[in-house]
Amino acid sequence: MPGSSQPTLTELVRLWERGWRECRGWAAPEEARGGLRLLLDQPGRHSEVIALHDDDATVLGLADEVAAAERPTWLTVPTTRPDEVERTLRDAGVRPRETREWLMTRDLADHPTRAVPAPYRVTTTARGPVIGVEVRHGDDLAAGGQTSVVAGHTVPDRIETRPGHRRRGLGAAVMGALAGEAARRGAHTGVLVASPDGRALYTSLGWTAAAAVVIATAA
Repeated sequence: MPGSSQPTLTELVRLWERGWRECRGWAAPEEARGGLRLLLDQPGRHSEVIALHDDDATVLGLADEVAAAERPTWLTVPTTRPDEVERTLRDAGVRPRETREWLMTRDLADHPTRAVPAPYRVTTTARGPVIGVEVRHGDDLAAGGQTSVVAGHTVPDRIETRPGHRRRGLGAAVMGALAGEAARRGAHTGVLVASPDGRALYTSLGWTAAAAVVIATAA
């Protein structure tokens, strides 16, 4: 982050949540007891609680809330101590998912770009703070993604390559196009949460993991 110290984990979580929320069009969360509460209203995921801190007291309190929720609620805990957090969650009666995700960051100044091979073509759209990129093969959508630009940061979301179009560098092309457009709009740093598969792509593009992300639901 040019001209300033590196953000704390809590600051990164706030940046990611805000950008992710902008991408998805969700309302601002409620904040209490060290967590942000988002109403998602999705099947099996009515709401999500995002921990702003990973100390035992905060995690326990949020886990108790999730365990007692009447509707399906996820608890997301970005942490540099995932083994301890998972033990705390189990002790509280909630179930961590078997696979962890990853909070990753990157400076956009030298983010790589990738050209798509013919006959693929790339299109870019914008809706308020949200940028969309699509890679098409004829009339078929082959790959795509979106990112938001908020307060000098960008948060890529829903980066996906369709079956039948994979291993052709399309995911890297989408990320490069999003990063370039976000930088032109004033973003200097990227923040995202990656699945294990996504982490491999982002690592190849120079993104680095700032923390693990443990996700849990009621047992």
